[in-house]
Amino acid sequence: MDNKRPHTVPRFVIVGFFILGLISAVAYRAIVVIQHIEPRWVRPAWYIGTLGYLLFFLYRFSISRKRKHAIKQYQLIEKIKNNACLNDEDREVVVYLLQSLRKSMEDRNYFIIFILSIVAIVVDLIIS
Repeated sequence: MDNKRPHTVPRFVIVGFFILGLISAVAYRAIVVIQHIEPRWVRPAWYIGTLGYLLFFLYRFSISRKRKHAIKQYQLIEKIKNNACLNDEDREVVVYLLQSLRKSMEDRNYFIIFILSIVAIVVDLIIS
């Protein structure tokens, strides 16, 4: 095992990527309205949404891999299944995993994207 234990990123990074995800979600859903108001802005909105999502999902992918790697590296599932005692290092990794899940704003992001999608559909139905 390497000496570098997993750790959560600073709050400003979490909030920054949360905002990036929201900007991307708004940009994609705004395309429905923009195409009726100013079609020339559809492409810029699409690029904002796509590039934002590119960075956002790359970040989410790295977080997911980091969590899975920690679980595998420290054999946490096997230790818990076998009712094995967790050493101090194992407990620190479990704390990291739980804090990482608690600090994550992904559930809020998913909910807001859900609401924005409904709004976009309703607006499109009204405009069309």
